[in-house]
Amino acid sequence: MGASLALSLRVVGETFAISWPTVFDAVTGRVTKQRCDARLDAWSRAVVARAGIVLELEGRECQAPGQPYVVMSNHQSLYDVPVLFRVFGPDIRMVAKRELFEVPVFGGAMRAAGFIAINRADARASVRTFGEARERLGEGTLVWIAPEGTRSPEGQVLPFKPGAFQLAIDAQVPILPVTLDGTRHVLRPGSVRSKASATVRVTIHPPVHPPAMGSSPAARRALMLQVRGAIESGFGRRRDPDDGHGQCRRSA
Repeated sequence: MGASLALSLRVVGETFAISWPTVFDAVTGRVTKQRCDARLDAWSRAVVARAGIVLELEGRECQAPGQPYVVMSNHQSLYDVPVLFRVFGPDIRMVAKRELFEVPVFGGAMRAAGFIAINRADARASVRTFGEARERLGEGTLVWIAPEGTRSPEGQVLPFKPGAFQLAIDAQVPILPVTLDGTRHVLRPGSVRSKASATVRVTIHPPVHPPAMGSSPAARRALMLQVRGAIESGFGRRRDPDDGHGQCRRSA
């Protein structure tokens, strides 16, 4: 199928359909995480189904139940968000650029649902951002952040920004590296036309534990390289069909 503006508009409609009631709940004092989780779950199901995404998942065994993680992935497309909700469930919140929170209705719904705004141009605001993220982690919620800071136009992994890694160090929470491969075929950066029926492969890698707080710059750089290497290793890989143990059990 070719790229379709109509499909993109239907997805936008799905998004605003859950935004209005969330903003209303916030205004009337009825917003709860449970309500937001239920809406996000229904929204991600609808978006992935409407786009006809064929989702392939590897490495589910790498995620320990009940363990909070800083989820770090490459960033290929706006469809990364609903795909990650389908993979991890609705108990995950994203660190997203501040400009998204300024979109009428949509931005208010994001804030009410517990998404976290980041202003990379303001160091003090970034400190508050990671304070909010640590609160989510303390509640047991997964926090997703794309260390590239923006979508990759051609699918290659862009240079990482250090802030996300400082969050993991400060919170002393393991990083869960994730490779997203194929969402850019649904909607490329800069395009407004979505293409249905793409296959998206998601690979969850073994957790990476951050060094202790106050660690050296060299230790932080090593952490970044380790996470980057894990994410890049997921491209083009296929699991051996004779190996039913999964990458995390193999590495144990």
